[in-house]
Amino acid sequence: MAETRVESVEKALSILEAFSGEQRSLTLTEIAKETGLYKSNVSRLASSLERYGYLKRDADRRFRLGPALWRLGTLYRRNFEMGDAIRPVLRQLVADTGETASFYVLDQDERLCLYRENSPEPVRHHLDEGARLTLRAGAAGHVLAAFSLLDAGAKAQLAADGSCTSAGERNPHIASAAAPIVDAAGQFHGALAVSGPLERLSGDALEMARLRVLLAARELSRDIL
Repeated sequence: MAETRVESVEKALSILEAFSGEQRSLTLTEIAKETGLYKSNVSRLASSLERYGYLKRDADRRFRLGPALWRLGTLYRRNFEMGDAIRPVLRQLVADTGETASFYVLDQDERLCLYRENSPEPVRHHLDEGARLTLRAGAAGHVLAAFSLLDAGAKAQLAADGSCTSAGERNPHIASAAAPIVDAAGQFHGALAVSGPLERLSGDALEMARLRVLLAARELSRDIL
């Protein structure tokens, strides 16, 4: 079956995708440059997105993401049936390891941090819920690519038990350990991970983090049915 595409919808979504943590507000000209769309086209689409609350315009005529996206994101997180089970596990992992704990799901060709609990340490790997990271580097990325996309290269990065560690792959100062959450029916739900500075999370500390994440992921895998 041929793939059905609606060009106007994809153009509107490309406008929303132009924003990032580094580019939280954009002018009409900047949006056109980021998307490759004509300014006249951007203007019409941005006005519609603003009307429905997906964009808002500041007094200086710069666009920002609007509250409608927050509402939808909140609904998505609330409707994700594992949320109540995952958050206590993340808090326990932080208590056990002292490092940041996160839960990732596949989002197109990236990984999305759906839930996180940041380390209390002043020097830490800080993550925000909703952050998108690459699938091609980092322990959680390898787990997601292996189990969601059946990527052979990613599978080769995993231990026999499905867990994974990485050191300095995505960020030269960060190490991480991750494990899959797979229920009794064989359905893959996402990757549980711990990440922190290489100066603390290496050698025996990284191996201990891997074992703790693996144990937590297995317990979650039993609890979600």
